[in-house]
Amino acid sequence: MANSPYEEKLNKILTFFQAPTSNRIMDGYFIFTISHFLDYFDDLKSEVPIFGGVRDNIDELYKKALKLKMPEKISNLETIIHQIIDYCKGMYNWSHQNAMMNVIGPPPISGIIAKIAGCITNANIVSDEYSHRLALAEIEAVSMLCNLIGYDSNKSSGVFTFGGTGTNLYGIKIGLEKCAPGTFNKGLQNTKEQVKIFASDCAHYTKYSCSQWLGIGTDNVVIIPTSQNNDMLLAKLDEKLREAIESDQRIACITATEGTTDAFGIDNIEGIVEIRDKMVKDYNLSYKPHIHADAVIGWIWAVFNDYDFESNPLGFKERTLASLVATSQLIENLKLADSVGIDFHKTGYAPYISSLILIKNREDLNLISRDTGVMPYLYQTGQYHPGIFTLECSRDASGPINGMANLKLLGKEGYRVIIGHVVEMAELLRDKLESYEFIDVLNDYNYGSVTLFRVYPNGIKSREQTQKEFKDPSYAKDVEKYNKYNRKIFDYTVEKAYKGEGVALSITEAYRSTTYQPKKMISAIKSFIMSPFTNKKSIDKVVEQILEAREKVS
Repeated sequence: MANSPYEEKLNKILTFFQAPTSNRIMDGYFIFTISHFLDYFDDLKSEVPIFGGVRDNIDELYKKALKLKMPEKISNLETIIHQIIDYCKGMYNWSHQNAMMNVIGPPPISGIIAKIAGCITNANIVSDEYSHRLALAEIEAVSMLCNLIGYDSNKSSGVFTFGGTGTNLYGIKIGLEKCAPGTFNKGLQNTKEQVKIFASDCAHYTKYSCSQWLGIGTDNVVIIPTSQNNDMLLAKLDEKLREAIESDQRIACITATEGTTDAFGIDNIEGIVEIRDKMVKDYNLSYKPHIHADAVIGWIWAVFNDYDFESNPLGFKERTLASLVATSQLIENLKLADSVGIDFHKTGYAPYISSLILIKNREDLNLISRDTGVMPYLYQTGQYHPGIFTLECSRDASGPINGMANLKLLGKEGYRVIIGHVVEMAELLRDKLESYEFIDVLNDYNYGSVTLFRVYPNGIKSREQTQKEFKDPSYAKDVEKYNKYNRKIFDYTVEKAYKGEGVALSITEAYRSTTYQPKKMISAIKSFIMSPFTNKKSIDKVVEQILEAREKVS
């Protein structure tokens, strides 16, 4: 009897899937197909930091995309592979030594394989019922990180979530339940007092996103000014906390930023905790305001907590060593925070998305746990059920297994080498930029792998100029003038990079604001070194490109 049309088409569709049991032909086809894709992808690599060599304008493609309809007929894998390759063209190659745009690193092979494992198994860590040993990867990664930063892994906990925003959301939500018990079920209308969130003016904009999504509102985010080193001014925090408490307002969370996105500023957690504890004592508060460390960038410096800086077995140069020591002395206090946000897909070198929220006291998770009765179709077997307290029901296993794989592959030693190297390259860049009177390195007391600098025409002493732009209102027009000047220099570098002829840098339009009113934002060109392949030639290329751009703009 002949197959029906649908059965014939089904037989073709079955070749699109993995064989459910070992099958030489199907397994071989699966491996061949992936290998075929990798061959095509390898052709996109070149001497420039962009896959495919150039980054073309795709405005017209966006317009066409708005009119696209779902195809009627079944296609084939070869066609789809070519289409996927097309989507990759123009993407920055984060492994490339000349890719210095942002805090995005290349994943090692272990991370890529872990991502594939998460896809093949299609596990959901809502419960170990649907993830089994892949759930173990989450528990192991959480335990390793707790022990790394100084938490007691027997008393702490953690969970992977949907990005750095997710880690902040969890931290603030737990703090909300502490300051306003019952909000989880009854909502904020059950709270008579206003609820406030405290964060620095350099903290990530997720302070606003989280306040909006939690129903707290951006008007209730209290911004604490920072020093020129981009760390929170503790005296101002003390002042604002007292104002809030004396106005019968409740404090949901104080966010300490441990590595700001632009300048790598690090807040003093120890000082923040001391102020918080003093507030509880002075005002006899019935709750202890939650302190969340947004350490999605800075966490990895914890691998230096027990490094012997004196003997320096890895042989870091003096300037690099001083940088690592200064950062390590601040990061070692992560253990004082009530929760810590970690991004493996930033300085942990994992593929997106791999973010983790650590909770110092695992009992805090009871504040955001649901009754299993509302989820009758889950938790029938197994013993690990994070879905009871996670925001997400669907949680991909690739985040935890990516993090776990990298931790086990690299260990403390491997991460020390990578972080030490990118910091050493950043220090080399700073040294070269500082040799020019017309270039000012703005974040010279922030010791990560990011360098922010401002460029000026001939005849201007950059350090004196930037200080006057920050503090002297008579220089307000200069701020605007040289913001435009630096934008032109950046635009020139972008044009060169898009053509595959230069280094891929970025710009921030609001590195800091002026100290006078009306405030003006001061922009800066940014080099964020993340690739372990970046070398001295790459650094020379940055300087050459800036000098060339300066000549063209002038």
